[in-house]
Amino acid sequence: MEKKLIGRGVLVGAGSGLLAFVFARIFAEPIISKAIAYESGRDAAQALLDRASGITPEAAGSEIFSRTIQADIGLGVGLILLGAAMGALFAVAYVICLGRTGRVRPRQLSLLVATGGFLGMFLVPFIKYPANPPSIGHEDTIQQRGALYLILVFCSVLFLVLAVMLGQRLGKRFGNWNASLLAGAAYVVAVGIVMVIEPSLGHLHNNIAEYGRHATETPLPLRDPHGQIVYPGFSADLLFSFRFYSVAAQLILWAAIGLVFAPLAERLLTPDEVRSRREAVGV
Repeated sequence: MEKKLIGRGVLVGAGSGLLAFVFARIFAEPIISKAIAYESGRDAAQALLDRASGITPEAAGSEIFSRTIQADIGLGVGLILLGAAMGALFAVAYVICLGRTGRVRPRQLSLLVATGGFLGMFLVPFIKYPANPPSIGHEDTIQQRGALYLILVFCSVLFLVLAVMLGQRLGKRFGNWNASLLAGAAYVVAVGIVMVIEPSLGHLHNNIAEYGRHATETPLPLRDPHGQIVYPGFSADLLFSFRFYSVAAQLILWAAIGLVFAPLAERLLTPDEVRSRREAVGV
């Protein structure tokens, strides 16, 4: 039974990833192209400033894959694999929760687990480290950014699991509603502490050394030695749009996983007799 549920989770996740890709290809990919164009223009302006200062700029490396391949095959394969992985994790969490959630039905449990996955694995870490277009950010901080983000994701998921366990323990004493509020508050406090401890991306050493101390890695206007702006900073409108579409794509992914997996799990877990009786009475 468990293997069948996990297998369905992988398939549903892959299909949901494909749906998220279609959305991202239409809405987010044009913004990524503009971000890459911005980076190219900024690099060209920086090269002119370097030559004027007597510095020989480094030769730009050639792209291994064209933008067409990156936008279509790369983005598509990446989101489908991501969806399959999230679907597998979702199904494992679903199996663990089965039988431990009281009277929650299989359909409802699917939606609850998907909501937890969206919040714990994406939205909460996103608050501290929101998504940036691929070309935005200091290349020397990639490993640090990745490590900080993964630590926050791990803590968020761990605290979410502990909050659910805490809510179950407190339910008998305070009632389900009050216990849920207390467990939710404990989760918020725990995650908030981690967010305070972890540095902002603009406070990483390489960013401070090159740009000064700022809250984010968003490129500021490029200035010449006299302080005149020779190239603008990255557009705040583009950054907002990219982050908005990133949240929307993840919401589509997790909503599709929860909604599609729900009837598949119920059909697998509900005996034929009970299911026939429910269908007869329209439940």
